[in-house]
Amino acid sequence: MTSAHILILDDDADVATAAQLLLRRRYGQVATLSDTSALPALLARGVPDVVLLDLNFTPGRINGAEGLALLDLLRAQTQPPAVIAMTAYADVPLAVEALKRGAGDFITKPWDNARLIAAVDQALARRAALRGGAVGSPELMGESRAMRELKALIASVAPTEANVMVLGENGVGKELVARAIHAASKRAAGTLLAVDMGALPESTFESELFGHRKGSFTDAKADRAGRFQAARGGSLFLDEIGNMPLAAQAKLLTALERREVTPIGADKPEAIDVRIISATNLDEARLFDPSVFRADLLFRLNTIVLRVPPLRERREDVPLLAAHYLKLYEAQYQRPARNVSAAAMDALARHDWPGNVRALRHACERAVILGQGTEYGLADFALATSGAAVVASAGQEAGLAPAIAAGAVAGDMTLEAIERSAIAATLSQFNGNISHAAKTLGISRAALYRKLGKHGI
Repeated sequence: MTSAHILILDDDADVATAAQLLLRRRYGQVATLSDTSALPALLARGVPDVVLLDLNFTPGRINGAEGLALLDLLRAQTQPPAVIAMTAYADVPLAVEALKRGAGDFITKPWDNARLIAAVDQALARRAALRGGAVGSPELMGESRAMRELKALIASVAPTEANVMVLGENGVGKELVARAIHAASKRAAGTLLAVDMGALPESTFESELFGHRKGSFTDAKADRAGRFQAARGGSLFLDEIGNMPLAAQAKLLTALERREVTPIGADKPEAIDVRIISATNLDEARLFDPSVFRADLLFRLNTIVLRVPPLRERREDVPLLAAHYLKLYEAQYQRPARNVSAAAMDALARHDWPGNVRALRHACERAVILGQGTEYGLADFALATSGAAVVASAGQEAGLAPAIAAGAVAGDMTLEAIERSAIAATLSQFNGNISHAAKTLGISRAALYRKLGKHGI
């Protein structure tokens, strides 16, 4: 069970209870609220991690104005919750407006259980990343030559309408690059909607991206707008594009070539107005392998290619990044500010960081939590920890003893920290390939995605 606080805001008690029963089996605390006037008092006691927000509360009203006002209240909190908008009326302009005001996703009622759970998992992952500073940093950090060149390219490319492909290893900050491109573009007032293409089941690919009409298949109980429609006027960030099956690639290619999509069950296509920003951690040579990725789709996506440098190629940025994350976690965990010893900082800068900025962030978090001295020493960052022994038995209950032993050597890491370390090391080993990492860890792709959300990886 993932420890999280979920709040369901819906005037229909039956709907709220159904969602509560579904989510309570997976998350620690799931509350419901039908009286919106009680929301300010509830927020004063503590802000939830995720809010499922109905957009209409007064019978007969379907314009979503009440829900949008509540969304503004939620987003105004010091540490706002991740918000998933819910409505029985899958109106595209309303969904777009909710996304513009800060909702991270939207669900149409009646919902598909798997879809709702996936939306909550992704919302938790996004909030964890934002609180950790990986995605929510106001700018790309780094003053190295490589980062200055990347920022200059972003400034040149962003104002255009060209599709952009962002390449880079796992953990370098590809989504942050996508957000920087969108923020500096002419579409900045619109939505940047991120879609994890590697997490989309092939069976629901068209429904998720292109939408569907009521009755078009067994569970299609209402019209649903797809991601292309919801991002209209903005940017669509297609993450993990390299993990798409070839059949799904063909469908995406058709949509991009025609600049239109046809919702499942619809008679007519709908024009699309989005800028595509895609990202993958696949090696460029593999991208040009026709058994992995279609060349015609690649040429549609890579009008402009931005390569995000790994941390080992910009070591001079390590002190700046380390100082940022140490300060962030000192504030988050209410720990005293401490300097990093000269020897430790030198070791951090010389380290290869196979997990890149994400790995450095995790090391800084660990140092803040476990460090005991008047300054941070090398041992606090556990750079000597070998992930191999941990990875070998991760996900298998019978193999926990060696993993625990490895964690103890690193400084009495908790079982949760060991699991997090194992997952991060395995992802790094396979350059972020979810399928290969899940197989090595002995768990399903879905389980791995849940754990990524749990640990904010």
